[in-house]
Amino acid sequence: MSLHLAVALDGAGWHPAAWRAEGARPDRLFTAGYWADLVIEAERGLLDWVTFEDSLSLQSSRYDGPDDRLDQVRGKLDAVLLAAAVAPLTSKIGLIPTTSVTHTEPFHVAIGIASLDYASKGRAGWRPRVSGRPDEAAHFGRREFPPFDPGNEEFVDALFREASDAVEVVRRLWDSWEDDAEIRDATTGRFIDRDRLHYIDFQGEFFSVKGPSITPRPPQGQPLITALGHATAPYEFAAKNADVLYVTPTDRDDARRIVEEVRELNPDLKVFADLVVFLGDHKARLDDLDGAPLESDAHIFEGTPAELADLLQDWGFPGYRLRPGVLPHDLTAITRGLVPELQSRGAFRTAYETPDLRGRLGLGRPASRYARVS
Repeated sequence: MSLHLAVALDGAGWHPAAWRAEGARPDRLFTAGYWADLVIEAERGLLDWVTFEDSLSLQSSRYDGPDDRLDQVRGKLDAVLLAAAVAPLTSKIGLIPTTSVTHTEPFHVAIGIASLDYASKGRAGWRPRVSGRPDEAAHFGRREFPPFDPGNEEFVDALFREASDAVEVVRRLWDSWEDDAEIRDATTGRFIDRDRLHYIDFQGEFFSVKGPSITPRPPQGQPLITALGHATAPYEFAAKNADVLYVTPTDRDDARRIVEEVRELNPDLKVFADLVVFLGDHKARLDDLDGAPLESDAHIFEGTPAELADLLQDWGFPGYRLRPGVLPHDLTAITRGLVPELQSRGAFRTAYETPDLRGRLGLGRPASRYARVS
């Protein structure tokens, strides 16, 4: 089976001390060239896509709020703008930024991702994420959140209901222009066919959006939507709203259990596993620099490219999203070590076969839900 491989890019890497590793480039973290180099390397390795992490607060060693650490990377560039900046420098690799759907208006998300799909000629995707932290809510001043507690099922359920509404609005806005709405006939002076632009008239629990979008229908029709989940609530969200779900199994048996749970929710949802990857022996030194062993929501792999290839094939997922522990070191080890190893086993492509991101996963281009049937 030929695997799909994506890479999650974040700062200097997924280890909090990665910026102090040999070969790291902390002085370039906030430059477009730094990110362009990483994405171009990922495309050289024929990877399916890269994701760009984002949040509405500074990075933290705590999951529920800010910390006071000064020895870890703090600060990010906007994920959607970053993806758009590197889009013209690449031609095949997918670009999937993350945005919060808790405090970002879905209209803005819809036109941003649609514009990215145009800039990349059909290689855009989107990862919606919820935000339950009170410090992030305080940036906007529209509502107050209680201290974040993942055990507060009522609050978590409300976050995901709101997220579902947001994704539905975005999808409808992408469909609000029919594919042939643009006439562009200079002779007659008609640029668009108004009958092929549609109000979406969405009335939900959290949003009221009339539409249509200000951006024509994206080249892919519906850019790829991916989601990250660790438990039933995000699995249910992804089953309803996403094309791809990233999950975080701890071992092979846990992987099988998760896949069985997700398949009951949506048998057609594509499920990828997330892994934090250290290809080499540098993790121990970084742990010492950080003052504690790395902890992660995802399984942490240490070893050689061949050993990682063994794990990927053993766990049996159709695809994986790898989180490089250190950038650019572990990304290069993926593209120049893991990829050739998988290719030698007949388990990874030797060339890109489709230019658009949906086609890479065997997903067709959907028709607009508002298109008139002739």
